[in-house]
Amino acid sequence: MSTADRSKKRSASKKPATKSRATRNGSKSPAKKTKAIDAPFAPSIIKKAEAIASAYRLLIDPEPEVGYLGRTVEMPYAMGDGETIEACVAQVREATVAAVATMLEAGERPPTPASESKRDRQVNIRLTADEKERLEEVARTAGFRSVSDYIRHAALKSA
Repeated sequence: MSTADRSKKRSASKKPATKSRATRNGSKSPAKKTKAIDAPFAPSIIKKAEAIASAYRLLIDPEPEVGYLGRTVEMPYAMGDGETIEACVAQVREATVAAVATMLEAGERPPTPASESKRDRQVNIRLTADEKERLEEVARTAGFRSVSDYIRHAALKSA
C-alpha cells in the first residue's frame, strides 16, 4: 500500500469532531465546529484581564500615516493605532486585555503594573562595550525604554 493510499484511508476514517446541541424543540443537531481561537474568554477572565490592563501605563506617539501608535510599558508588544488619541487608546486597551486574558487562561502571570511595584533592589552586571551597544539596540527595537527594562523583562519571562 502506497503512502498516498494510507493517507487517503486515514483521512477517510476520521470524522470531524462535532458536538450535539439541543434545539428549541429539544431535538439534537450537530453544533458548528469551532477552532480554539474562535472560542471567547470566560467572563471572569475578561473581567480580571480588564482590571489588570487598566492599571498598565500607555505610551502614545503621533504617527503621520495612521494618526497615533500606542503600546503599554508593561507589555510592549500589545499595540494599537488610531486616527485620534482616544481611538488609539481604545485599540491598545483591547489588545492588552486580549494578551492578559490569554496569559491568564494559560495559567501564566501577567506583568505587574509598573505603578504598583517599587523597584528598590539593584543587580549589577558587567558588559563589554559591544555587548552593551547590542543590548541597547535590541531593547530599542523591541520598544523598551532602556536596557534595564529589556533585561528585566527577558529574565522574568524565563524565570
